[in-house]
Amino acid sequence: QVQLVESGGGLVQAGGSLRLSCAASGRTFSSYAMGWFRQAPGKEREFVAAISWSGAITYYAGSVKGRFTISRGNAKNTVALQMNSLKPEDTAVYSCAARPNSRGGSYSGSRGYDYWGQGTQVTVSS
Repeated sequence: QVQLVESGGGLVQAGGSLRLSCAASGRTFSSYAMGWFRQAPGKEREFVAAISWSGAITYYAGSVKGRFTISRGNAKNTVALQMNSLKPEDTAVYSCAARPNSRGGSYSGSRGYDYWGQGTQVTVSS
């Protein structure tokens, strides 16, 4: 089992920044790639970003590339999402998720992730 707890959400004006954090506990953190997903009201959950177990490889959705940065600290069992130049359309509940390193397939597919946090609300006002 891996327990994930997100923090750092809040209300920010368009153009502002927020930094989300996800703290993991349980099994060896480095055994998992990590991802961030978001879900806005009335919409499907969508992929935001992912990072390999070592941090060497990152993936981003086109809508956030160049504005968001995912990083991880294996020593502290954390993964972060730095969000800059926020837009009202970034408003959603953001969740982190853990994916076993051994699993194939795309990092952007939510089905590949075994463990999920409860999410943190991000609201961007115009």
